Amino acid sequence: MVARSVVAMNQQGVRWTAEQVLALAPDVASRRAGSKLGTAGPWSEAGSSGDGAVWGLCKGSGSKPYQTIVDTTGPAYKCSCPSRKFPCKHALGLLLLWAGGEDAVASVQEGDVPDWAGTWLEGRRERSSAKKKETPAGDGPAAGAADPEAARRRAERRAGRITAGAQELEQRLADLMRGGLASAERAGYGLWEETAARMVDAQAPGLAGRVRELGAIPGSGPGWPVRLLEECALTHLLDRAWLGVERLPEPLAATVRTRVGLTAPVDGPSVRDRWMVLAQYDSGDGRLTTRRIWLYGRTSGRTALLLSFGAAGRAPQLALPAGVAIDAEITPHAGAGQLRAELGEQFSVPVPIDSPPPGGPVAAALDSYGHALRDDPWLDSWPVTLTDVVPVPADGGWQLADASGGSALPLTASPHSRPGLWRLVALSGGGPVTVFGECGHRGFTPLAAWSAETAETVALT
Repeated sequence: MVARSVVAMNQQGVRWTAEQVLALAPDVASRRAGSKLGTAGPWSEAGSSGDGAVWGLCKGSGSKPYQTIVDTTGPAYKCSCPSRKFPCKHALGLLLLWAGGEDAVASVQEGDVPDWAGTWLEGRRERSSAKKKETPAGDGPAAGAADPEAARRRAERRAGRITAGAQELEQRLADLMRGGLASAERAGYGLWEETAARMVDAQAPGLAGRVRELGAIPGSGPGWPVRLLEECALTHLLDRAWLGVERLPEPLAATVRTRVGLTAPVDGPSVRDRWMVLAQYDSGDGRLTTRRIWLYGRTSGRTALLLSFGAAGRAPQLALPAGVAIDAEITPHAGAGQLRAELGEQFSVPVPIDSPPPGGPVAAALDSYGHALRDDPWLDSWPVTLTDVVPVPADGGWQLADASGGSALPLTASPHSRPGLWRLVALSGGGPVTVFGECGHRGFTPLAAWSAETAETVALT
């Protein structure tokens, strides 16, 4: 469903839409439960302030109502319920109630915030202020290290284990080439999983992930030998790059370290901008949930990726609703072609995006992806914005074609993308739209779209 226009305005920002609230839900069950609590019935003493705080008491099964507080500048959540999800259903319900406007959740003066909500909000902001006064980032990572020499020795030991794992993987790939690709189908997935487990033992999770992908290819349908050969070549390239990482230019060496599984440090000064939140989506492998949030800086023209993780079934805590803009600082990570950044201080409450990010035709998107591959050959996709494109059916799927009749990009056919595809088609109605997404060797994955008639963001994830 297309996001609706903003319904009410507070002193410093604009209330979110229901779709922006539901985009924060950690899973489908929370989305459904939160929707049921988005009415006035279970709530009392609900209110909001101009600095982004929303609070309320929600009637539950016990004698005492749940105290629920949301700081929309984070966003951050506090609820007295026992749920381990962030945000819980009560926080989602409160935000949905707040999105309904002044009649449901009135704006109050700062001094009228109830004590139980004000205490948490004050503590949160004091901690944020204290964090900004800590050791400056310019002092370098060693400034905060208790024992830099011990850290260096640990890094050397881990690098040695990764090198041993890379050498073992090289032998595994050589054996596959000598035996022929057909042997991969006969061997089954078990042998690959065993190899992946040894890469985990070697503390090389990036290599382990690539090995698991190799093991899944033989059962992936027609044409799998070609795909397996391609992925084997990329894995071999990564192995050889790691084994000779000392001889690589530093930006490429940082990328190789990241790809094998080492965490790249933040690098360079923070960048303050009005960052547009273009998309947020989760992916998981049964052990870890990864949340990706794409940002675009209005002034800097920079695209950034925020990553957040949740283990053992827990949702990642970082959540930003698509379709809003935040005045904030981010600090980029090191590495050639890397987009990852860390979110820093936020200076105001989120406000709705007033226009889509700039983009270009399909050919420009492909050029951008090609240049990114030059810096990072293991890149699966690259963020791009397509302007004046039309979703049209193609053989066995859909594609985005230039409205002027130029090039076209096939859309990825992942099952979870189907609802977003129909929203995109409905938004277009046969006319040109602007679409943000990820362009890769498997096609284009649309994540957000805007029509020519409105600047409202339609989330496609």
